[in-house]
Amino acid sequence: MPERLRGRLLVATPGLLDENFFRTVVLVVEHSEDGAAGVVLNRPTDTELTGPLSDWRRKAADPPLVFVGGPVSPDSAVCLARSAPDLLPPGFEPVVGGLGVLDLSREADESQTGVDRLRVFAGYAGWQAGQLERELAEGAWYVLDADPEDALTSEPGGLWRFVLRRQGGQLALVSSFPPDPTMN
Repeated sequence: MPERLRGRLLVATPGLLDENFFRTVVLVVEHSEDGAAGVVLNRPTDTELTGPLSDWRRKAADPPLVFVGGPVSPDSAVCLARSAPDLLPPGFEPVVGGLGVLDLSREADESQTGVDRLRVFAGYAGWQAGQLERELAEGAWYVLDADPEDALTSEPGGLWRFVLRRQGGQLALVSSFPPDPTMN
Protein backbone atom coordinates (compact mmCIF):
# COMPACT_ATOMS: atom_id res chain seq x y z
CA MET A 1 0.00 0.00 0.00
CA PRO A 2 1.24 3.52 -0.73
CA GLU A 3 2.31 5.89 2.02
CA ARG A 4 -0.20 6.51 4.76
CA LEU A 5 -1.70 9.98 4.51
CA ARG A 6 -2.81 10.54 8.10
CA GLY A 7 -1.89 14.07 9.13
CA ARG A 8 -1.45 15.28 5.54
CA LEU A 9 -3.57 17.71 3.55
CA LEU A 10 -5.53 16.85 0.45
CA VAL A 11 -5.90 20.05 -1.55
CA ALA A 12 -8.39 19.91 -4.42
CA THR A 13 -6.88 20.52 -7.83
CA PRO A 14 -8.66 23.09 -10.02
CA GLY A 15 -10.06 20.19 -12.07
CA LEU A 16 -11.92 18.68 -9.11
CA LEU A 17 -15.39 20.06 -9.79
CA ASP A 18 -17.45 17.91 -7.38
CA GLU A 19 -19.50 20.47 -5.38
CA ASN A 20 -18.59 18.70 -2.12
CA PHE A 21 -14.88 19.20 -2.72
CA PHE A 22 -14.43 22.13 -5.12
CA ARG A 23 -11.44 24.14 -3.82
CA THR A 24 -11.37 22.33 -0.51
CA VAL A 25 -8.53 21.60 1.87
CA VAL A 26 -9.03 18.29 3.69
CA LEU A 27 -7.02 17.12 6.69
CA VAL A 28 -6.73 13.32 6.62
CA VAL A 29 -7.37 12.03 10.14
CA GLU A 30 -7.41 8.31 9.32
CA HIS A 31 -5.93 6.26 6.48
CA SER A 32 -5.53 2.49 6.24
CA GLU A 33 -6.06 -0.33 3.78
CA ASP A 34 -9.76 -0.13 4.72
CA GLY A 35 -10.14 3.46 3.52
CA ALA A 36 -9.63 7.02 4.66
CA ALA A 37 -11.42 9.79 6.54
CA GLY A 38 -10.79 13.49 6.86
CA VAL A 39 -12.45 16.82 7.44
CA VAL A 40 -12.83 19.77 5.08
CA LEU A 41 -11.10 22.70 6.78
CA ASN A 42 -12.42 25.61 4.74
CA ARG A 43 -16.23 25.41 4.73
CA PRO A 44 -17.68 27.40 7.66
CA THR A 45 -21.44 27.49 8.11
CA ASP A 46 -23.49 30.23 9.75
CA THR A 47 -24.26 27.89 12.67
CA GLU A 48 -22.82 28.88 16.02
CA LEU A 49 -21.76 26.38 18.66
CA THR A 50 -25.00 26.13 20.62
CA GLY A 51 -27.14 23.47 22.25
CA PRO A 52 -25.09 20.44 23.28
CA LEU A 53 -21.95 22.06 21.82
CA SER A 54 -22.24 25.35 23.74
CA ASP A 55 -19.99 24.08 26.56
CA TRP A 56 -17.16 23.91 24.01
CA ARG A 57 -17.65 27.46 22.69
CA ARG A 58 -15.11 29.15 24.98
CA LYS A 59 -12.33 27.05 23.42
CA ALA A 60 -13.52 27.50 19.83
CA ALA A 61 -11.12 28.97 17.29
CA ASP A 62 -12.27 32.12 15.53
CA PRO A 63 -14.74 32.07 13.81
CA PRO A 64 -16.61 30.06 16.49
CA LEU A 65 -18.90 28.33 13.99
CA VAL A 66 -19.66 24.77 12.97
CA PHE A 67 -17.86 23.85 9.73
CA VAL A 68 -19.00 21.41 7.03
CA GLY A 69 -16.55 18.55 7.49
CA GLY A 70 -17.76 16.63 4.46
CA PRO A 71 -20.74 14.85 2.94
CA VAL A 72 -20.61 11.70 5.12
CA SER A 73 -22.81 11.64 8.27
CA PRO A 74 -23.64 15.37 8.22
CA ASP A 75 -25.61 15.01 11.47
CA SER A 76 -22.55 13.81 13.39
CA ALA A 77 -19.91 16.08 14.93
CA VAL A 78 -16.16 15.72 14.55
CA CYS A 79 -13.87 17.92 16.63
CA LEU A 80 -10.29 18.89 15.88
CA ALA A 81 -8.43 20.37 18.83
CA ARG A 82 -5.00 21.80 19.50
CA SER A 83 -3.67 20.41 22.76
CA ALA A 84 -2.01 22.71 25.23
CA PRO A 85 1.78 22.20 25.32
CA ASP A 86 2.71 18.95 27.10
CA LEU A 87 -0.93 18.13 27.92
CA LEU A 88 -3.05 15.50 26.21
CA PRO A 89 -6.69 15.97 27.16
CA PRO A 90 -8.83 12.90 27.84
CA GLY A 91 -10.41 11.58 24.64
CA PHE A 92 -7.71 13.16 22.43
CA GLU A 93 -6.18 11.25 19.50
CA PRO A 94 -3.13 13.08 18.03
CA VAL A 95 -3.03 13.54 14.24
CA VAL A 96 -0.28 16.08 13.48
CA GLY A 97 1.85 18.47 15.56
CA GLY A 98 -0.33 18.86 18.66
CA LEU A 99 -3.53 18.78 16.62
CA GLY A 100 -5.86 15.83 17.01
CA VAL A 101 -9.39 14.51 17.11
CA LEU A 102 -11.21 15.17 20.39
CA ASP A 103 -14.07 13.00 21.63
CA LEU A 104 -17.00 15.38 22.18
CA SER A 105 -19.02 12.76 24.04
CA ARG A 106 -16.86 13.38 27.11
CA GLU A 107 -17.73 16.07 29.61
CA ALA A 108 -16.54 19.45 28.34
CA ASP A 109 -15.11 20.49 31.71
CA GLU A 110 -13.00 17.32 31.90
CA SER A 111 -11.62 17.50 28.35
CA GLN A 112 -11.12 21.26 28.06
CA THR A 113 -8.27 21.26 30.58
CA GLY A 114 -5.66 20.27 28.01
CA VAL A 115 -7.30 21.98 25.01
CA ASP A 116 -5.86 25.19 23.63
CA ARG A 117 -8.38 25.70 20.78
CA LEU A 118 -10.84 23.59 18.83
CA ARG A 119 -13.08 23.50 15.80
CA VAL A 120 -16.26 21.44 15.31
CA PHE A 121 -17.24 19.93 11.97
CA ALA A 122 -20.61 18.54 10.85
CA GLY A 123 -19.86 15.32 9.00
CA TYR A 124 -16.65 14.20 7.39
CA ALA A 125 -15.10 13.18 4.08
CA GLY A 126 -14.75 9.43 3.66
CA TRP A 127 -13.24 7.09 1.09
CA GLN A 128 -13.70 3.34 0.79
CA ALA A 129 -10.72 1.01 0.40
CA GLY A 130 -8.75 2.08 -2.69
CA GLN A 131 -11.04 5.01 -3.55
CA LEU A 132 -8.71 7.77 -2.38
CA GLU A 133 -5.76 6.10 -4.10
CA ARG A 134 -7.73 6.08 -7.37
CA GLU A 135 -8.59 9.77 -6.98
CA LEU A 136 -4.92 10.54 -6.35
CA ALA A 137 -3.89 8.59 -9.46
CA GLU A 138 -6.47 10.58 -11.47
CA GLY A 139 -4.90 13.84 -10.27
CA ALA A 140 -7.87 15.09 -8.22
CA TRP A 141 -5.81 16.05 -5.17
CA TYR A 142 -2.46 17.54 -4.24
CA VAL A 143 -1.01 15.81 -1.16
CA LEU A 144 0.77 18.41 0.98
CA ASP A 145 2.22 18.73 4.46
CA ALA A 146 -0.20 20.08 7.03
CA ASP A 147 0.49 22.91 9.40
CA PRO A 148 -1.60 22.34 12.55
CA GLU A 149 -2.77 25.95 12.30
CA ASP A 150 -4.48 25.20 8.96
CA ALA A 151 -7.32 23.53 10.86
CA LEU A 152 -7.84 26.53 13.14
CA THR A 153 -7.29 29.47 10.81
CA SER A 154 -9.36 32.59 11.34
CA GLU A 155 -9.47 33.00 7.54
CA PRO A 156 -10.94 29.68 6.35
CA GLY A 157 -12.25 31.18 3.10
CA GLY A 158 -8.71 31.88 1.91
CA LEU A 159 -7.17 28.58 3.03
CA TRP A 160 -7.13 26.90 -0.40
CA ARG A 161 -5.12 29.75 -1.93
CA PHE A 162 -2.93 30.18 1.17
CA VAL A 163 -1.89 26.52 1.34
CA LEU A 164 -1.06 26.42 -2.36
CA ARG A 165 0.81 29.73 -2.22
CA ARG A 166 3.06 28.62 0.63
CA GLN A 167 4.26 25.69 -1.52
CA GLY A 168 5.95 28.04 -3.98
CA GLY A 169 6.68 27.18 -7.61
CA GLN A 170 3.91 25.73 -9.80
CA LEU A 171 1.46 25.31 -6.92
CA ALA A 172 1.77 28.98 -6.02
CA LEU A 173 0.72 29.73 -9.60
CA VAL A 174 -2.23 27.33 -9.30
CA SER A 175 -3.45 29.35 -6.32
CA SER A 176 -4.30 32.21 -8.67
CA PHE A 177 -6.47 30.13 -11.03
CA PRO A 178 -9.95 31.68 -11.27
CA PRO A 179 -12.81 29.51 -9.96
CA ASP A 180 -14.28 29.45 -13.46
CA PRO A 181 -11.46 29.38 -16.05
CA THR A 182 -13.90 30.47 -18.78
CA MET A 183 -14.13 33.84 -17.01
CA ASN A 184 -10.40 34.47 -17.45
